[in-house]
Amino acid sequence: MLRHGIVSTPLPTPVLRLTRTHFRLPHSLTISAQLSTPSYTVSDDELLSRGFTLHRTTEGLNLDQLNSVFVAVGFPRRDPDKIRVALDHTDSLLWVEYVKTQRPVAFARATGDGVFNAIIWDVVVDPSFQGVGLGKAVMERLVEELLRKGITNIALYSEPRVLGFYRPLGFVADPDGIRGMEVDIHVAHISIPTQQGCKNWPE
Repeated sequence: MLRHGIVSTPLPTPVLRLTRTHFRLPHSLTISAQLSTPSYTVSDDELLSRGFTLHRTTEGLNLDQLNSVFVAVGFPRRDPDKIRVALDHTDSLLWVEYVKTQRPVAFARATGDGVFNAIIWDVVVDPSFQGVGLGKAVMERLVEELLRKGITNIALYSEPRVLGFYRPLGFVADPDGIRGMEVDIHVAHISIPTQQGCKNWPE
């Protein structure tokens, strides 16, 4: 899904765009030098009253528990060290903790150039907590944070079965027909520097 994005040739999942005409900023939000407090579908106070806390940093985030949420929604299990590296290179993130268990139950993150473009990744909600607004809670706040930074080209990749979740948030399948491209490492002719010189990869 995209917001005003440019990506190029087909990936296995649709690219969606969030357009200004489709994305509704929270009613009280104005982009200016002084931003007012946004109004979300589920307020911070309401989340707290239900036993959830929002976090915008990785402090306190247990990567093994996050990995369990990834696996529960169908993502492959990931190496925790690689998750840490990915999070270190993440510009914005939001996760929800269920206070009773002190476990992450919802998560989303965005990477980008910090000025023009951002891609949202790893949007997950623990299946035991789906349907109570946690996905919307993280997405609304993450998109709002990116917009506050002046980033208006926001994209994400989505499985076809969950496109309906993103549409009410203002995301649409890329109407310009722009497609993502990926590198096929078995076809690419890339030289990788080694201590002995350049090595062509793959062999």
